[in-house]
Formats: sequence, structure tokens, C-alpha cells
Amino acid sequence: MRVAVVGGGISGLAAAHRLRLLLGPAAEITVVERSDRLGGKLRTEQVAGLRYDVGAEAFLHRRTEAAELVVELGLGGHVVHPTGAPSTIRAAGAIRPIPAHTLMGVPASVEAVRAVLSAEGLRRVAAEPDLPPIDLAGRDVAVGALLRERFGPEVADRLVGPLLGGVYAGRTDVLGLRATMPSLATALDSGVGSLLAAAATTMPAPPQPRVPRPPVFGTLDVGLSALVDALSTRARIRLGLPVRRLVRRERDWRLEIGSATAPEFLDVDGVVLAVPAPAARKLLADIAPKASVRLGEVELASMAVVALALPPGTELPERSGVLLAEGERYADGTPFSAKAFTFSSRKWAHLAGGPALVRGSVGRHGDVRVLQRDDEDLVAAVRADLAELTGITAAPIDVLVTRWGGGLPQYGVGHLDLVRDVEDAVEDVPGLALAGATLHGVGIPACIATGDAAAARVAAHVLGRVRG
Repeated sequence: MRVAVVGGGISGLAAAHRLRLLLGPAAEITVVERSDRLGGKLRTEQVAGLRYDVGAEAFLHRRTEAAELVVELGLGGHVVHPTGAPSTIRAAGAIRPIPAHTLMGVPASVEAVRAVLSAEGLRRVAAEPDLPPIDLAGRDVAVGALLRERFGPEVADRLVGPLLGGVYAGRTDVLGLRATMPSLATALDSGVGSLLAAAATTMPAPPQPRVPRPPVFGTLDVGLSALVDALSTRARIRLGLPVRRLVRRERDWRLEIGSATAPEFLDVDGVVLAVPAPAARKLLADIAPKASVRLGEVELASMAVVALALPPGTELPERSGVLLAEGERYADGTPFSAKAFTFSSRKWAHLAGGPALVRGSVGRHGDVRVLQRDDEDLVAAVRADLAELTGITAAPIDVLVTRWGGGLPQYGVGHLDLVRDVEDAVEDVPGLALAGATLHGVGIPACIATGDAAAARVAAHVLGRVRG
């Protein structure tokens, strides 16, 4: 039994792990990755001598896939949770705590956003239930358009925009409601006529007195690359080899990999494609043309992470970080370059006590200008932003710039229909499955779930052939 996994990010590695469990130790499982390292957006680097995540920094703990996989791989003892330092938003020139009792910034009550909105913004929120009831009639809509129609501009600009921008590096005017806020869309579909009421119906019950709240996020105190390292033992790994062509033959598959002038060929019984949409589109052009066309409609956002290690003793703000609303400016009118800062030594206890670690995130969908700066200019811009926000001007003792070109798929209007079309087209191709952030979520647990599902589909095909 031979299976190829194309793509060595967390989705592909999770698929390889699950294939090993389903097919057994004798199966030949090969992961082919075009870059020189595994992990995709999971990357732990040395910054001032500390292991520091410069891609994804945490996983949603109350969604089970990542937490269970960590335990399964023997890493459960390394799971840690945030300290509880508050998260904040910089909007309308002021930094305020992210309000509770909101769904990704959509308020469930007027009181929830009283400290963030102007008097006019609060009036619009209070009046929203009196507007004609929302009837989506099964349609998808842009998040920003719906928010502005119902609440005016402030909820979108000051709350939802920064929060969705932190997840997708996207803009509310592009992102679709059904893929990014499915619970809100479900409430509206059920007949709840107002956004305020729909958000209220999705809110979890308040915690019982003296009952601790379960953690929302988790990470590994040795860095998330430890998860990559553990998964890499489940398969044969081939690095630095692009897959140039995927050919379906009568009884198996052939992958053409490596250079165009001296290609290698890998013959397998099944294939998991766990690559970004542009790469999947090219490989599926002849095999599943309908899927290929739809994947070509997925837009991508690029971003960069600037890691700063400040001298020990540098006082960071008493908060875990700050998200910046789009269009925020310095007191003198200079626009900010960063879209978010994480004060990692405040957010994670295992990073406290030494150099003060800060990461600045730069880049939103469609904004390529800021990312065209070289590393030195990007570091200078992020340091200037940090000084404006916090007053910290200390020179870093170490810096690291990590660029994620095309790193985040944009879940635009109609994304769920797009994914359904892609998966339906691939369903007709025996022995092939897709995984990755393009499909059902950009977070680590969602990516693991797609890898598990793809592995199950391909394993069923391979085992069916063997038993047949």
C-alpha cells in the first residue's frame, strides 16, 4: 500500500499520521514538500536564545482536534495556556479592552460595547432590533456590508474588522458571513431577525460562581514545531521537491516531482493534496477541472511577523496584546504599519522572566505596499509603531522577520459553496482527497480535521483495493 501526501504543513502531516494508523506499519507513506522544511505556518525559531513561534502561536483548545493530537503524540505535558492578561483594541485613537459578550466583535447588547463606541454608534446598535428583520434567504453576504447596514460603520471598523483581520489578515468588506461567522448565520437562518439578538443567542451561558472557565487557547511551551517534529516520524519525508504533475492511471497514480529537466516519478495507490489553493488548482487542472476552476477563485493574503527580543527588564504593558483597527494613525497623522502586536512575555508565562518578547504582525489582504519594504525598514516601522503605542523605545537585542507570502486564504462571500463544489468534484475521483486551510477553517484544529478526513477517504480506497 503506497500513499503520497503532497504538502508538509500541519494538514498534510496530520493526514500522514492518520494514514499510518489506518494502514499500518507496512504501508509506504511519502510526504512531498516543495520547501526545505516541514510545518507550513507552524514555525518555531530561536530568538534571543528562546524557542519562539513566528507563525501560528496557539491553537483553539476547546475544539478537540489539536488538543487530542498533542496528547496522542505524547506532548500533553507541554501544553500551556495564556496568563489571562487582557486583550485590547486600538480604535478611534484609544486602546480599550476587547469587550466581552460579543461574537467576534458583533455585540449581543448595547452595554457590551458602551466603552468602545461613540454616542451615535451606541444609538445605532440600540436601534438595530427595530429595523426590518434580516432575511438572508439562504444567501451569503459580506460581513462588512451587513454590519454597516444594521449598525453603521463603527462596529465594523472598531471591533469586527480588527478581530477578523487578526484571524484572516482580511477585510470585512471581502470576508463572507457564512464561512467566518457560521453560528451568527445559523441564528439568522432560524428566524432571529436582528444581529443583536442573533449574537445574544450564540453566547455561551455565563460561568457558574467559583467554577473555573475552561481555557480557550493552548500552545506548547517548547514551541509548536515540536508537534511537527513528532508527526514527521510517521512517513518518509522528501523536502525541496515540487510536485509538477499528477497523473491518474488505470489502477494507480503517478507524481512527477523535482526539476523539470530531471524529474523523478512516484507511483502510489492514493494521494492527499494538502497544498494552498494555487498549487492544488494547477495539479487538478486535468484530473478534476471543475475543482481546479473553483480553487482559482480563492484569494490569498500575505503577511509578515516581526519578532523583537527587548532587553530583560523592559516593562511591557499589562495586557496580552493589541489589535489595530484599519486606518489608525499616530498623534501626528502617520499611519501605523502593523495590524497587531502580541506581548508574548505577558501572554505566556513560560516566556516571562528573560528578554521581553514582542511580535508585530504586518499585512492585510490587498495591502502589498507595506510588505514590499526590506527587513530593515520593516523592523524600523514596527519599532516605531510599538513606541507610539506603548512608549517603549529600547533597542532590541535580537530581531527576526518571517514573511508569509500568500499565507492566508480569504473566505469570501460564497466560500462554503465554493468548497462544496470543490469537494463534490474531487469526490468523483477515486483515491484522491484534499486537505488544508482553504477548506473548513484556517486554525490548527480545523486543518488537522481536514487532514484526518482526507486520510480516512484515501485509506478506505486503498484498503478496498487490497481486500478486493
